[in-house]
Amino acid sequence: MKNIRLCFLALFTIATSGYVAAASNARQETACCAQAADIISELHSIVAPGGIEIEEALRIGGIKQFVSVRGRDSNNPVLLVIHGGPGWVSSPISWWVSQGWDEYFTVIHWDQRGAGKTYTINDPDVVAPTMTRQRMDADVDEIVQWARSRFDKDRIFVLGHSWGSILGLALAERHPEWLHAYIGVGQAIDFYESERRGWRWTLNQAKAANNSKAIEELASLSPYAVKETRPLLEELLLQRKWLNHYGGAAYKRADAGFESAAFRLSPIHSVEDVSLIFEAQKFSMTHLLGAAMEVNFGSLNCLETPMFLFLGRHDYNVSSTLAAEWSRALESPYKEVVWFEHSAHEILAEEPGKVFITLVEKVLPIATDTSGFIKGSSGNANLRCNAPRKMTRIEKR
Repeated sequence: MKNIRLCFLALFTIATSGYVAAASNARQETACCAQAADIISELHSIVAPGGIEIEEALRIGGIKQFVSVRGRDSNNPVLLVIHGGPGWVSSPISWWVSQGWDEYFTVIHWDQRGAGKTYTINDPDVVAPTMTRQRMDADVDEIVQWARSRFDKDRIFVLGHSWGSILGLALAERHPEWLHAYIGVGQAIDFYESERRGWRWTLNQAKAANNSKAIEELASLSPYAVKETRPLLEELLLQRKWLNHYGGAAYKRADAGFESAAFRLSPIHSVEDVSLIFEAQKFSMTHLLGAAMEVNFGSLNCLETPMFLFLGRHDYNVSSTLAAEWSRALESPYKEVVWFEHSAHEILAEEPGKVFITLVEKVLPIATDTSGFIKGSSGNANLRCNAPRKMTRIEKR
């Protein structure tokens, strides 16, 4: 990513003859980013009477976990954002991706166990044994319960992106009574099928471009992501290398560096916080990637809460077509797929304006449903799923 390449370039320069100038430039860059973050902080400040602006370390699952909460009116519905990854925090770029949301929602950005500022304020050696899918699900339950109690709401909205969509959809299945609606962004359904589709698409792009190196490296993975064999991390990274190159993760971009570069402008993260974000992401990926590989929601065909899917038309990182296909057979009180035509997987950053408008125009009305929004839809407002609910629906491969 761009900021990592710049860091490596700076380190190389320091290691050679120009170390004094390089160090000076690095200090100037840090100072400029700090000044920009101060400006963003002031622009972002909530001054409305009754507004909410909180940065807090909660006690969740036996450790401190960081949340950032913003809202102009405490009467507004609550929206919890469950970030992707594992470990790809959204709070450092919330000033960009969720700009304006706090005028209509009380928005909670939460740095999950092992990620972002939660990683920074805990001992990784203590946290490491607790980095399991079961503990992450329990953390989700705890933070939702905290939000409902803290803001005096029977129900809240939950938005899950990518890895967060695994945690979010599982929550919606476990506790539909806690939610106004669930919003899945870049929704994960079946890891193996998604990986196979992404690999095939990427190989086709390489062939169309006559890229012999890409063709050779991708072909070396065949058969890729078969049920009998879990892909090795290096295989996954090789697939992602070329998938990213052809814009399968960020549309028309070779990587998501445009997002990570914005971490340095965060008004709620220190320089130290930002410097540890990628260390935390590696920590999270190391412990949770296997859990992400095991998830399959293919057998989930009934959900007792309204559901929206925000899908990037060009998302091959987590197959958007697979999520759309799955949703067609799903029973729910209300469901809608919203396509983002100029996005791949990083929808929140790629089309923030359309995300905002969609949340306000399509999602928000469900909080009151005074217009009969759900009852007037093709869904079943009184739907009750007959199948016994489970904590998760995981199909071992």
